[in-house]
Amino acid sequence: MASATPAVVQVQGRRRPASGLVYADNVVLTTVRALGREDGLHVRRDDGRTLDAELAGWDPTTSLAVLRVAGLDIRPIAPSASSPRVGHLALAVARSWSNVVTASAGIVSVIGGPLPTGRRRAIDQVIRTTAPMHDGFAGGAFLDTSGGLIGIATAAAIRGLGVVIPASIAWKTAATVLEHGGLKRGYLGLAGQPVALPEGQQGKDGREHALLVVGVTSGSPAAAAGVLIGDVLLEFDGHAVESPEELLDLLLGDRVGQKVTLKVLRGGALVELTVAVGERPVH
Repeated sequence: MASATPAVVQVQGRRRPASGLVYADNVVLTTVRALGREDGLHVRRDDGRTLDAELAGWDPTTSLAVLRVAGLDIRPIAPSASSPRVGHLALAVARSWSNVVTASAGIVSVIGGPLPTGRRRAIDQVIRTTAPMHDGFAGGAFLDTSGGLIGIATAAAIRGLGVVIPASIAWKTAATVLEHGGLKRGYLGLAGQPVALPEGQQGKDGREHALLVVGVTSGSPAAAAGVLIGDVLLEFDGHAVESPEELLDLLLGDRVGQKVTLKVLRGGALVELTVAVGERPVH
């Protein structure tokens, strides 16, 4: 484990730092959960030196993100030559808030998949482990007993078992992100929050919630389409919307430039609006 720990770095992008892995020269692989935002990112080496980091891109299926870090100068970690097996002992390794190495032991409990991660998206295979992991483990290493990397920790859990993305999938994802960059993300320019629908306005599918529009950016696609504060967004292009996360999910992929229909409730009446999806601005 000692040989692998220098390649486990601290990622500073949210109130409490998380972890990342040195994937290649001056490149760190982590999770979107470890970032929290797209700018103002930093990576802290094992010797305490903090460097500026730039988001190179991320993959919405796995929620893995790639950072470029000039001057990182740390030997990359490499996937284990051996495949993990159910019942094997493994260690989750991360950086604590103070940048010291922290570890958690457990067994490989389940290897299976696919794991759905969004509309029409799924990770082909995931590892589930008994090793306890808090948010700081997001982006950390999952090592076999010889110190070989078998996966990248997510700090997510399914039925009490931590979820790890196999190194083979993580490495392919990182290579793709570096080659093609991040996926284009559509932009409407509205802010919303979940709201409960009155019984008489619930859909035939039993949907109980929709998205209350609480803000519309001036000059945005939503403003041009006539979306108003106070509208209740029911559907985007025929898909039910119940939360801001669902709307963001629907804006991924090839939505940029498309004209789609929004169904909103306005004063109790159903209104259909046509919006041309823009591309999310880079700040």
